[in-house]
Amino acid sequence: MTLVEHLTELRRRVIVSLVAVAVGAVVVFFLWNPIIGVLTGPYRDVTHSAQYPHGRPLIFTDPLEAFIVRIKVATYGGIVVALPVLLWQLWRFVTPGLYPREKRYAVPFVVASILLFLLGGVVAWLTLPKALGFLLGVGGKDLEPLLSAGRYLSLVSLMIVAFGAAFEFPILLVFLLMARVLTTRTLRKYRRHAIVGIAIFAGVITPSQDPYSLFLMMIPMYLFYEAAIVVGRAMQR
Repeated sequence: MTLVEHLTELRRRVIVSLVAVAVGAVVVFFLWNPIIGVLTGPYRDVTHSAQYPHGRPLIFTDPLEAFIVRIKVATYGGIVVALPVLLWQLWRFVTPGLYPREKRYAVPFVVASILLFLLGGVVAWLTLPKALGFLLGVGGKDLEPLLSAGRYLSLVSLMIVAFGAAFEFPILLVFLLMARVLTTRTLRKYRRHAIVGIAIFAGVITPSQDPYSLFLMMIPMYLFYEAAIVVGRAMQR
């Protein structure tokens, strides 16, 4: 392809991806009530007491906050719903530069990416109660938590997206191995550097900045690093 043809192809892929996100966002927007009930579950579980048997309610102090929060959650949800389309468009954009033998990995690439993102979301969800317990209790008994809906739901959404994105790490490594940008020898050589880089990455991308989320992101990412080496060796045979 010429440069203009590449740019035209990129524009088409981006437009399809944006439409998919918009459709997903509309679906999440109209399913707000059951979704908000699920998302606020960890906060209610952490804050339940004799005074609040069902947990503390979230508050909002701005008339527009509830609507803005709903739009934000719908946007994040739209990205998650549209993830198969986004990954497929990404793969279709890069496949012209791959050899025929490498193109056969299209379906496994998309399926593995979706499953890893969902796995990251599950890990984030399981981590959330511990993270909330740490964040709400670290200030001591003299500080009473009173969370706004906007701040809490932004944290939950970012946690899920951050863990989902982090769990795509092995897909990136395998892709770089396929493109011959990296080799398994290089990955083995820079293991120690990778551990430091993963720790820095997890510290930066983790929205809650609590130790539970940090370690539960670092450990799987390093295991994925080792798994990418194994997959890379198998692909070379």
